Amino acid sequence: MPKCTNGTVGFGKVGRRVVQAAFDGGDICSEGGAPLLRLVDERIGLTRAAARVFADSRRAASVRHDMRSLLAQRVYGLCCGWEDVSDHNSLRRDLALQTALGSDQELASAPTLSRLETSATTAHATALHAVLLEQFIASHKAPPDELVLDIDATHMPLYGQQEGAHFHAHYDNYCYLPLYVFCGQDVLACVLRPSWRDPASVFSALIKRIKDTLRQAWPRVRLVVRADSGFCRPRALRRFDAWGIDYVIGLQKNATLEWFSALPSLALAEQYQAGGAKQRLIGEFQYASRNWERERRVIARLEHGEQGANPRFVVTSLGGDASELYERLYCARGEAENRIKEAQLDLFGRRASCRRFASNQLRLLLAALAYTLMINLRRLALKGTELERACAATIRVKLLKIGAAVLRNTRRVRLLLASQHPLKHVFLTAARALAP
Repeated sequence: MPKCTNGTVGFGKVGRRVVQAAFDGGDICSEGGAPLLRLVDERIGLTRAAARVFADSRRAASVRHDMRSLLAQRVYGLCCGWEDVSDHNSLRRDLALQTALGSDQELASAPTLSRLETSATTAHATALHAVLLEQFIASHKAPPDELVLDIDATHMPLYGQQEGAHFHAHYDNYCYLPLYVFCGQDVLACVLRPSWRDPASVFSALIKRIKDTLRQAWPRVRLVVRADSGFCRPRALRRFDAWGIDYVIGLQKNATLEWFSALPSLALAEQYQAGGAKQRLIGEFQYASRNWERERRVIARLEHGEQGANPRFVVTSLGGDASELYERLYCARGEAENRIKEAQLDLFGRRASCRRFASNQLRLLLAALAYTLMINLRRLALKGTELERACAATIRVKLLKIGAAVLRNTRRVRLLLASQHPLKHVFLTAARALAP
């Protein structure tokens, strides 16, 4: 097989000059912004906290790379856009990544990182979830009065012989269905589940664990659970009432709910026929299904337009104006879907290519740690800049993927960054904000 990476390639001419390229530039890297990740990590202590709870079963005398270095290497790689473990066979020699990890030696190889993933257990997942909650609590300088917990599930496609793989008719492929819990931009949990399970499985148990941790830190905090109709289960509602947790959860429409809203729906249809403009109305009533132990408040949002009636129902324990609750609180849950896309797509939370289920859960959590690192970079260093509201992929392209020549000697390491980088003022602002 020819060595295609060696030799010179031509790109024609520019004027009288011949344009050629070859991979012989030496210590030039594309991750010139990676040391910013180290500054954020040291500020919040993310990978050190993860390493403390990740049990290391290796023989101590044979260990070359400690657990913190392995976890940080994997997380930093995800932040910089390197989703595959095999990428680290080359990245281990990248001087910018070595510098970001505080090392002057070659980093761990792909087999070493693979052994880390295959050693994952359920206990590791539980401990790393605790780290995510600790990071969230530490990010608040003062106890919050209220926290809204967004619950949503997504699918993770599978293309191999992974443990727990199951064909899901809705998604038309074999997949897992991970369950995410967000509070604002922070991820509090990401639990991997087989797709044959009820989408609402482990829902209330997960909320209880989060509730216990948050109220241990902030005893008076008010918790509100927000989710779509796929999570409306009688047992969950009963538990939330008993635990003092408020909720605003979608309710699947049925004949009884449509009967309650029949008259206003007919009125909206007549108004649409008369004026031709979409009609909308938000109201409320008390309702209890057969397996509810009592009536609860249900908010109905009725619409009639070109495609006919489009009713939506929400069950809630909250008081206040129905329109405010629906439009300002419930509809805002769509922002959690954007956060899931950021964690799943920008930071490669869908790479479930390990055979073992526990190993794929670890990969999901590593992506969550990378997401936590990136949002803290945005929160701590980019406030007031043009990247203040940028997603993780944009921050990576504009702030981390900077071409640099690396000079390293016995006295210093110098990163010679691209002189014409358009956002060098943002980079300098971020570095100064994160300086020890």
